[in-house]
Amino acid sequence: MAETDPKSVQDLTAVVQTLLQQMQDKFQTMSDQIIGRNILFFKKKQLGCRIDDLEKNIADLMTQAGVEELEGENKTPAPNKS
Repeated sequence: MAETDPKSVQDLTAVVQTLLQQMQDKFQTMSDQIIGRNILFFKKKQLGCRIDDLEKNIADLMTQAGVEELEGENKTPAPNKS
């Protein structure tokens, strides 16, 4: 068997280690981006649900207060049923 040059083996090892570190860094960056996007998506979804709940609660309060919705945004008190 032919002898290998120790310097060449060390160089090859250094190159492989550098490549592996670069791959690890890129993988970590992509993972962080994916996690960040998922967190943002869920925060937006959660905020949307909270807004929907708030709108429902406002509508319920308006109904309890005797205010009815007419023609979109115009609100008038409901007539007393006495």
